[in-house]
Amino acid sequence: MKLLLPALAVTLAAPAFAQNTVTLYGVVDEGFDFTNNVRGNKVYELQSGYAQGSRWGLKGTEDLGGGLKAVFQLENGFNVNNGALGQGTRMFGRQAYVGLASDKFGTVTLGRQYDSLVDYLAQTTANGNWAGYLFSHPYDNDNTDNSFRVNNTVKYASPSFAGFQFGGTYSFSNDTNFANNRQYSLGAQYANGGLLVAAAYLQANKPGATTGGAISSTGDSNFSAALLRVFGAGVNYSFGPATVGFAYTNSYITQPTSTVYAGAITPAAGTLSNLRFQNFELNGKYQISPALFVGAMYTYTRANFNATTGKVSPVYHSVGLMADYNLSKRTDVYVQGGYQHVGGDKTGTVLDVAYVPGAADVSSNRNQLVTRVAIRHKF
Repeated sequence: MKLLLPALAVTLAAPAFAQNTVTLYGVVDEGFDFTNNVRGNKVYELQSGYAQGSRWGLKGTEDLGGGLKAVFQLENGFNVNNGALGQGTRMFGRQAYVGLASDKFGTVTLGRQYDSLVDYLAQTTANGNWAGYLFSHPYDNDNTDNSFRVNNTVKYASPSFAGFQFGGTYSFSNDTNFANNRQYSLGAQYANGGLLVAAAYLQANKPGATTGGAISSTGDSNFSAALLRVFGAGVNYSFGPATVGFAYTNSYITQPTSTVYAGAITPAAGTLSNLRFQNFELNGKYQISPALFVGAMYTYTRANFNATTGKVSPVYHSVGLMADYNLSKRTDVYVQGGYQHVGGDKTGTVLDVAYVPGAADVSSNRNQLVTRVAIRHKF
């Protein structure tokens, strides 16, 4: 009895010192897409992961005491139609990290993670919040739809100070040339009641130059270039059942050679020195009932295409409409439409024809429409 009572006391006290949680979660998003013009042809297809990327993951914490916790997350992306791995066939291509979280001092994590554009700014856009892929800005030039994650990354996220929070990332090149395919970003947000204001900045040196660097050449980089620099700010305001938002982003790319969405973007004559996209987005969402919402987005994008043969300025008009109905707490059905018109100057490259992110391929002319009917289940 003398030995049993102390042992029982230690057993009962153990949860006070170490509480562990591990959660399995996921999203399965599958639907039917119709594109009116894919290099001159209509396309009907089943596609996976548009409103949200299809995924499953594990995340967990261990209480280390004194307000300090160990944290981890492993998140896999996959294609429902064929079971293939996503994000360049990576096992945990969406996220893979481990770190420490403090109630007072914030969270530090190490691994493959989201940058500050995704963490802070994207939530003020339609595509980065409630709509997904089809509502992205042209070629997802600002990464608000998470075209790439950043490898070899140290991330810091502060605790909330009366609604204000900030953070940043640094991604190592893991190369003998320290700056060859590295990345860093900063972001901040302020949330108070129905108001959300956010801003972020990212710079990547030689994104896509290597497979093992910050932005990998396999299944990640939205542009292969010498430099990618993105900054922007946005605001959302909710009042009653309505939310309205505005976001501005500016993406500057030096010596770009290609985009993962449309291939080579160099002109037939001369070389492309730099490319800039300025995106001005207005979005809105209305919660008709607890089960049903409708949303809309319009983005005006002005590009500056600076080649050795001269500078031209194409413009892109992107429109998106969506309705979503919840069948239960975990299952919903939705319909979406995305339309793009390209106007302004011609560059003499594939950038002159329309491409709605998520379409099977580029259009044969300056217009493209994609519609989608889908079901999504969360667990």
